[in-house]
Amino acid sequence: MYNFRTDLADERSDLYKKANKLQEIEGVKASEEQFNDHIKKTKVEILDENGENALRKPKGVYVTIDINNLKIAQDQEIEDAASCLSQELKELINKHIDDKSEILVVGLGNEYVTPDALGPKVIADIDVTRHILQYMPQYLDKDTRAVSAISPGVLGTTGIETVEILKGIVQNVKPKLLIVIDALASRNIDRISKTVQLSDTGIVPGAGVGNKRNEISVNSLGTPVIAIGVPTVVDLATITDDCLDIFIGKLQEKGESNAYLNKLKEDDNYEGIKEALNPNDYNMIVTPKEIDDLIVNMSSVVARGINMSLQ
Repeated sequence: MYNFRTDLADERSDLYKKANKLQEIEGVKASEEQFNDHIKKTKVEILDENGENALRKPKGVYVTIDINNLKIAQDQEIEDAASCLSQELKELINKHIDDKSEILVVGLGNEYVTPDALGPKVIADIDVTRHILQYMPQYLDKDTRAVSAISPGVLGTTGIETVEILKGIVQNVKPKLLIVIDALASRNIDRISKTVQLSDTGIVPGAGVGNKRNEISVNSLGTPVIAIGVPTVVDLATITDDCLDIFIGKLQEKGESNAYLNKLKEDDNYEGIKEALNPNDYNMIVTPKEIDDLIVNMSSVVARGINMSLQ
């Protein structure tokens, strides 16, 4: 099995291939491309029901952008990452609407909890134009797209499901497409706040930390939804399994391995580790100590990328 907690389609694809000893997955098309020396793009397309069952994700396109050295990234590196995100986002937007249709940008999460604050931080930097087009259109180019933005908060502070809030906004504002930003979970420590996933299949708030809410998608809102997610947490069982692999690798380098260690490294140990941790509530959600700097840089990448793609 491959039950690692991850929201990233490319990780699910790799795990499924490893678990089933496959080179390709029926119903899934995958490709990689190097954007520059520091940025790599991976595209996973789930084509049919076979692909959905294998990766446990809806049919659609999932683009993952990996950014190296984001913690110490300078402005030009952030701009390059935003440009890469913008290219992919434009392609997804153009699949669903024309270049003048109104868009609502939604930042999910809790601004007071750093690993969950990405969405609200991005919203603060979005170039909104809807109100200007309504009340002062003479100050904007005639081809300017109407963009509005909202950070609806979380159920624990509002008492309202996010999808209920968005249904009311969609009914009144009538955007043609939503761009929804949220924090995700990864099964790889190295990808925390250094990876962006874009998809045109919607999003399930809270899924990354095991607190699933009602999905935000075309099915629930009647409007296409593009999701932009950034992994900001990983659970302890995943970290423990990764550390176990590293430990066994070190033993093998020293020639101290045996048949049991080889099997242990090859197997998926996540479920066994999680079973040991969960009864005592030890299976924590973990985020790196640099999360403040990472969130600042990543929110800048996402906000700039969205602004570039919309105007």
